Amino acid sequence: MMLFKRPDTETLYSALVNKDPAYEGVAYVCVTSTRIFCRFTCTARKPKIENCRFRETIAECLEAGFRPCKRCKPMLSYGTADETVSSLLTALENEPARRWREEDVVALGHDPSTVRRTFKRRFGMSFLEIARLRRVGGAAESIASGDAVIGAQIDAGYESGSGFRAAINQFFGASPAAMKGRGFLKGDWIDTPIGPMLAVADDHALHLLEFADRPALAAELKRLKARTGADMVLGRTAVTGQIAAELAAYFAGSSAIFATRLAGHGTPFERDVWRNLRDIPAGKIVSYSALATSMERPSAVRAVARANGANQIAIVVPCHRVLGADGSLTGYGGGLWRKKWLIEHERRMASAQGKVQGLPLAC
Repeated sequence: MMLFKRPDTETLYSALVNKDPAYEGVAYVCVTSTRIFCRFTCTARKPKIENCRFRETIAECLEAGFRPCKRCKPMLSYGTADETVSSLLTALENEPARRWREEDVVALGHDPSTVRRTFKRRFGMSFLEIARLRRVGGAAESIASGDAVIGAQIDAGYESGSGFRAAINQFFGASPAAMKGRGFLKGDWIDTPIGPMLAVADDHALHLLEFADRPALAAELKRLKARTGADMVLGRTAVTGQIAAELAAYFAGSSAIFATRLAGHGTPFERDVWRNLRDIPAGKIVSYSALATSMERPSAVRAVARANGANQIAIVVPCHRVLGADGSLTGYGGGLWRKKWLIEHERRMASAQGKVQGLPLAC
């Protein structure tokens, strides 16, 4: 992931005063005089610059002790699909082999600097970088399936054979000829109310589902590549579409059922822990010791905790439903604020279903 360099305080404050929508999700303002944090488009009276502290994520705001603004509701808006992002990603999906240029972005009615800033903050790379990866990845898939290298080069929009070989080498660490017969995983972003998630799948199963800002994501992708021997390209599969639909139902509060097939990674013990995690009903929480006891491994509490932390399928394998022995919110790779959000969301979901069906509620 490439790092986004945050603008200076004066630039951010000017954007705040002007309610610049381009900064939605890019940064938040924490107001020291009220101890609340807001979106840049908040309609509340703007604070003085000396009372502003700018943070890049909701997690940073919460960890610094600020409360979400009740007017602009930053917690509810985080991760909402940005029209600029959605329209460009749709255009890319329609023409993944196109050699996108900055003038193409302008022709679609977008400001290149705004697009660059928005995409880099959201995905860690610009739209043009994403488009390039899609194009190179598609070419690599063609070569791996047996297509001629020259045909893949032309389809990817490369006039120069040396330029195409260099692109393939840089992206995959192998020459085009060496790509023949190799398998690929496809990664794509899924928007959720608490932030975008990266889904990695092949045509048969889901291999990874994590929040895009998870600090350990790069290491997880590296570990996934080592486990599968497959490189990752940008794109969607039918499995991606299925998990996206199931997540939409989950966040809408209508269903906590996930039927998407999961890849069988992990040790036998880890897979056993993950199966038991999926048996915990939505709306219920357990401790690590209770989970170990339910597996008839009461002395393996620490091993269960480690397996819980090794889970790479967030939400579907609900490691967020496990708390410390004292009921505290223990470590969660997606951030403790997300863990709390998910637990409360599932409690509301279980309560609503209990009222409708007349069922006893889980505690």
